[in-house]
Amino acid sequence: MKKLEGVKVGFALTGSHCTIDEVLIELQKVAAEGAVLYPVISVSVDETDTRFGAAAAWKSRIKEITSQGIINSIVGAETVGPDKMFDVLVVAPCTGNTLGKLANAITDGPVLMAIKAHLRNQRPVVIGVSTNDGLSMNARNIGLLLNTKNIYLVPFGQDNPAGKPNSLKAKMNLLVDTIACALQYKQVQPVLVTYD
Repeated sequence: MKKLEGVKVGFALTGSHCTIDEVLIELQKVAAEGAVLYPVISVSVDETDTRFGAAAAWKSRIKEITSQGIINSIVGAETVGPDKMFDVLVVAPCTGNTLGKLANAITDGPVLMAIKAHLRNQRPVVIGVSTNDGLSMNARNIGLLLNTKNIYLVPFGQDNPAGKPNSLKAKMNLLVDTIACALQYKQVQPVLVTYD
């Protein structure tokens, strides 16, 4: 049996552009486990072309995997709560900027509005962190979120301790297991992992 058969998964992507390709591979795995996917993207993902890829290309791939329209506005994300659109909401990659705003109750974009609207229903949110300042300015925000009801983190660690000692990144290949645990209101363990 598939781990996520029929589960309605909101899947939000934020502007860690160097991680989006990796996350889209995991998005395909979530789909293969039987989930019904509803994509949400930040303004950065919606509008920014980078050396890692063009916004239009990312959106095309997301639509191809999810077969759904993309939520890319605060107005579009507002209905997540009242309509009880998702069983679980995944935010991956989740930038330090998004982490900081979420930890401090700032709702100024579609992803943050989707999280706020989803949490009002006491449903789980899964965070796949990807930030260069996870062990500096955002360490306290990660600590706050680890201790927040209905927030679950994909196991994470230092992805490049020598070159970027403050950088933290989720092991995105643990996303399906993290979602399955979060649906039972449990944090997958261990949370802190090492990179090979």
